[in-house]
Amino acid sequence: MTTIEAPRTPARSSRSGKNWEKWGWIYMRVSGLVLVILIFGHLLINLVLGDGVKQIDFAFVAGKYATPFWQVWDLLMLWLALIHGGNGMRTLINDYAYNRTVNRILKWAVLAAVVVLIALGTLVIFTFDPCPVGAHAADLPSFCPAH
Repeated sequence: MTTIEAPRTPARSSRSGKNWEKWGWIYMRVSGLVLVILIFGHLLINLVLGDGVKQIDFAFVAGKYATPFWQVWDLLMLWLALIHGGNGMRTLINDYAYNRTVNRILKWAVLAAVVVLIALGTLVIFTFDPCPVGAHAADLPSFCPAH
């Protein structure tokens, strides 16, 4: 004779702490909303206002990066987009990489790529100098004063 057992409740984790999946889900929604605002603002300033795409050249970028406002704007876009994309890739890896070793290797590769790109992008945003001291006059853009 077969007996029917009562449904089992999922075992609770003995670990206490934060629910990282919940916070990752919340981050994706909030960062996505902020990114939409940042990206459309970026496109409006760079492509719609002024002379449109014709205005974008080295001098335009140098002028933007001369002000802290645009440095922070681009820094927020960089950080939010890379972390948002990295978290999305982590979710895809968890969904499709069933082998535990492959799963870990892929997640570490995504983390490494995100960290390297954030570091390099941040370095470029804050160290960009269109008129470096000591450069030959022939190598400088025309708007740089002669050193």
